This record gives sequence, C-alpha cells and structure tokens, in this order.
Amino acid sequence: MSYFSSLYSSELPHRARAVYMYLRDRADRDGKCYPAIGTIAKELKLSRSTVKRAIADLEKSGYLRREQRWRENGGKSSNMFYLTKVDSS
Repeated sequence: MSYFSSLYSSELPHRARAVYMYLRDRADRDGKCYPAIGTIAKELKLSRSTVKRAIADLEKSGYLRREQRWRENGGKSSNMFYLTKVDSS
C-alpha cells in the first residue's frame, strides 16, 4: 500500500495534496516543519494564495495543524506545521 493512500482517496483538491506531500517531504520524524508560504509557492510553482487555500483545506480536513512562530523582537516568523494524519501502511 502507498504511504499516501489516505491522501489519494480523500476528497482534497489537488493543490492541498501537492502541499501536503511537499510538507511531508520536508518534515522531521515528528511531522514538524516550518517552510515559509513564499518558499512553498515558489518551489511548487503555485501562487501564495493557492498555497494558503491548500493549507486551510488541510487544516479543515485534519491533515495539518499550524502554529504561528514569533521572533525575539516580537515580529512574526514562519508558521510551524504539524502533520497530523500519516498513513501507517
């Protein structure tokens, strides 16, 4: 069985599937990663808006949890992404 079998059988749009696979590829063994939206968009050749919609799709369906990270000076940093649904095939 495929590692992404539940993702393939889901009703998620293709943009969300692509972003999930991108994040899975960059995540550590605990399912955490923190690429910037712009980096994801550039590497997948998608618009920033499309990436944001994909992330919202993944959060809504339970595949992803997002947490805002902050710099020491109080400014925003990139999001921390936690992949929450992983196939155990």
